[in-house]
Amino acid sequence: MSAKVEFFFDLSSPWTCLAFHNIRRIIAENGAQILWRPILVGGVFNAVNQSVYAAREDMRGPKARHYAKSLKDWAALANIPMNFPSAHHPLKSVLAMRACCILEEDQPALEKFAEAAFSAYFTEQANLDDPAILAAVADDAGFNGAALIAQTDNQSVKDRLRANTEEVISRGGYGSPSIFVNGDDMYFGNDQLPLVEAAITAVK
Repeated sequence: MSAKVEFFFDLSSPWTCLAFHNIRRIIAENGAQILWRPILVGGVFNAVNQSVYAAREDMRGPKARHYAKSLKDWAALANIPMNFPSAHHPLKSVLAMRACCILEEDQPALEKFAEAAFSAYFTEQANLDDPAILAAVADDAGFNGAALIAQTDNQSVKDRLRANTEEVISRGGYGSPSIFVNGDDMYFGNDQLPLVEAAITAVK
């Protein structure tokens, strides 16, 4: 029996970028199944975690300075280039996450697109809120960027993103990434991946 992992994510989060890269090793080494679930983290914050906005107002205090150091340390450990924050932070990410929802039924395609988008935003500091830039990122990853962007205005795509976001909230999630092992065993963030791996291993 293999563990089933659900990874609810928003492309705008640097910690999600790290977790996205790090969890794939854990999944591969333990023969687990993973399901990538796009959400809009701003919707989550508005509903259940508004303290995030207050924390962003003080970016010069000791906690914020250590936050920046910790992010760099984790990125170095994972060997992931992390040029953050960029001039485009905080990213709205609505357009990018709708694009992810379009690809959700094709999980390998979604993973490929997410990897390219994470790299574009956190390494190249690209503005993923710009439709032309997002389309170019998709093109470079082997997709038809113009066609992908055109679909983001479909009501069914908007509804899917809203439904995914409401689902993670209803299951206790409060940010990105929210990670569930076998249904209701929830973990949050890159820092808790050792606990995720322990939960996956316990299923074997």
